[in-house]
Amino acid sequence: MRSRQRMFAAVMRLLLKCLRLGRRRRFKLVRQVEQLWHYGHLCLRSLLYNSFTNGDVVLDSLFEPVYWLVDHVTRWFGVVFVALVIGLTSSIVAIVYICLLPLILQTYTPAWICWHLAYGHWNLIMIVFHYYMAITTSPGHPPQAKNDLTGISICRKCIAPKPARTHHCSICNRCVLKMDHHCPWLNNCVGHYNHRYFFSFCLFMTMGCIYCSISGWEMFRDAYAAIERMKLLEKEKLQVAANQTYYQTPPPTFSFRQRAFHKSVVYLWVLCSSVALALGALTLWHAALITRGETSIERHINRKERQRLQKKGKVFRNPYSYGSWDNWKVFLGVDVPRHWLTRVLLPSPHLPHGTGLSWDLPPCVMEQHAPLLAI
Repeated sequence: MRSRQRMFAAVMRLLLKCLRLGRRRRFKLVRQVEQLWHYGHLCLRSLLYNSFTNGDVVLDSLFEPVYWLVDHVTRWFGVVFVALVIGLTSSIVAIVYICLLPLILQTYTPAWICWHLAYGHWNLIMIVFHYYMAITTSPGHPPQAKNDLTGISICRKCIAPKPARTHHCSICNRCVLKMDHHCPWLNNCVGHYNHRYFFSFCLFMTMGCIYCSISGWEMFRDAYAAIERMKLLEKEKLQVAANQTYYQTPPPTFSFRQRAFHKSVVYLWVLCSSVALALGALTLWHAALITRGETSIERHINRKERQRLQKKGKVFRNPYSYGSWDNWKVFLGVDVPRHWLTRVLLPSPHLPHGTGLSWDLPPCVMEQHAPLLAI
C-alpha cells in the first residue's frame, strides 16, 4: 500500500514538474517573441526615420520600382527605338521621293522647284548628320583614376571622381560629363560632347516636319477627300452587288496605285504633324534651358537651391550662365561670326568648349558675370 502511494506521489511530482517546465518554456517563448517584435519595430523606425525627409523623398521612394523598371526596359529597348526612328524617317523620305517629288516637278514653277529641292535636301542632310553623330558620339566620362583630379567629389554609385556638372546615369551605369538626360531614341546619354548634336537633331527634325506639314497641306486635303470617296464607292459597290440586275453595272473603282498614293500622303501629313508638335515642344524646352545655361538635371537642382536661398534672403546665380546670347555662342561653339555658317547652318563635327572636367571662361565670352551667390 505504501509503495503504491509512493509511486502515485512520484508520478504526481513528475507531472507537476513537467507542467512547471512547460509553463516556463511557454513564458520564455512569449518573451522571445516580444523581444523580436520590439527589436523589429525599432529597426523599422530607425530605417524610416530621417530628419531631412520631405514630400520629394517620399515620392521618390514610392516611384523607385517604376524607376528601376524604366532603367532596365530603356536599356534593352534603346536599339528598338533607334530602329523605329530610322524606319519612320526613311518611310517619309521614300514617300516624298516616290509620290510627291514627281508631282512637284510636273506642277510647280521652276523657282518653287529649286526652293523645294534646295531646302528639302539641306534639311535632310542636317537631320541625318546630327542624328548619326548624336548616337555614335560618346557624351564624355570622367577618368576612373582618383589621382587625376583634385578638389572634386566622389560618385557614391560608381566610386569614381565626379567633376562639376557630372551626374551618374543609372541606365549606362557610369558617370556622364555635363549630363542632360538619357535619351532612349538615341540609345545614348546626352552629355558634354553630344549635347549640341542632340539639340540640332531635334531642331532640324522639327523644321523638316513643319516643312512637310505646310507643303503637303493641300495634297493632304485632296488625298483625304479621295479616301472618303473610296469608302463611299465601296459601299455603293456592295449595294449594287447585292441587288445587281442585267442592266446595272458596278461603279468604277480606284486602282491600287491611286489608293497607295492617297494613303501615303495622309500617313505623311499625320506623322509629320504629330512629330512636329511633340518634338517641337521638347525643342522649345531645351532651347529655354540653353538660354539659361542649364541642363535638364541642373534645372531641378537650381530650382531647389534658389528656393533654399530665397528663404535666407539671398539670390541664386548660376555660375555656368554667361547671359542669354553668350550661352548660345558657348553651346554652339561660335567663336567668330563665320562660325554661324560653318558650324551652325552646315554640318560640323567641332568639339564643344572645354573638356567637361573644369569650366573655365570660354574665349567667346568677354567678361565674367555675377558670382554664384549675391546677398
